[in-house]
Amino acid sequence: MPTTENLNIREIVPLIPPGELKRMLPIDEASVATVMESRKTVQAILAGEDPRILAIVGPCSIHDTDAALEYARRFKELRAKVEDRIFLLMRVYFEKPRTTIGWKGFINDPFLDDSCDISTGVREARRLLLQINAMGIPAATEFLDPIVPQYIADLVTWAAIGARTTESQTHRQMASGLSMPVGFKNGTDGNIQVAVDALTSARFAHNFLGLDSDGRTAIVKTRGNPWGHIVLRGGKSKPNYDPESIADAAEQLKKAGLDARLVVDCSHGNTQKRHELQEVVWQNLVDQKRAGNTALVGAMVESNLFEGAQKIPGDRSQLRYGVSVTDQCVGWETTERMFLKAHQTLSEAR
Repeated sequence: MPTTENLNIREIVPLIPPGELKRMLPIDEASVATVMESRKTVQAILAGEDPRILAIVGPCSIHDTDAALEYARRFKELRAKVEDRIFLLMRVYFEKPRTTIGWKGFINDPFLDDSCDISTGVREARRLLLQINAMGIPAATEFLDPIVPQYIADLVTWAAIGARTTESQTHRQMASGLSMPVGFKNGTDGNIQVAVDALTSARFAHNFLGLDSDGRTAIVKTRGNPWGHIVLRGGKSKPNYDPESIADAAEQLKKAGLDARLVVDCSHGNTQKRHELQEVVWQNLVDQKRAGNTALVGAMVESNLFEGAQKIPGDRSQLRYGVSVTDQCVGWETTERMFLKAHQTLSEAR
């Protein structure tokens, strides 16, 4: 009898269960302390109890763990210099949504060669997060595949739901069960209402299909996540980091019965992906914060060891070290200047 299923499936490859990977690479006491304390701090900032700016800063995406660790070492020194005014989280992004096709990120394709060795990807992603958290650096990431959190969420302080997935019921349900604060980006067209709806949905309990720690299909019953918030990332037609846009977004949140707390993405639609403009947006946000804007609580900056971006070459040995393979980033010198200047500005204001 002819089959009617899996007609377009080439192969199904077993993957290590989440619980087994966690036993292989267990979270240590230092990482537990980093995650727990930093989540509490982010919650306090979102609640208006901590006046510092939350800043999620780092590579657009991780593709080289050695470069990521060098970035983390520099990042740790910068954090110590500004921590009384700015609470820094490091972007450690392993998944990349694609408009059509392209490299889907480190977890999906860690060798950047279309081999898609996801087994290596999840293992090395977890190993890197362990190393970064052990350094006392809290990590932020975007969750795209709803299975991935089972492998790494215990090591994540803050999570993003991207512009392409904010409207997805699957991701709203997933966010309702995550253990950390979650930022929902507005749509790629600049639509804020989809993010308001996502935020409302994720605050409630949900029941959906998922996996348990042993990799078995299960019914996941969530409590709802009270620490969701909106990330303004601009749109195709205009940015939305200016005071008027932030005030409008805050008003929409209030009308929905939600806290008017907003994070602004200094890249993407707010700069039309021109990395050199991130510094301009960041300084504008610092000035707004200094002027007393209480709705604005944080910002995101795409930063790497060196500025710009590169395409993935056929010969991987030609990859330039510390340069993004996805969106353009500001380099380390610019990053350091941005945050030291902001620290001085905010210190003088106090």
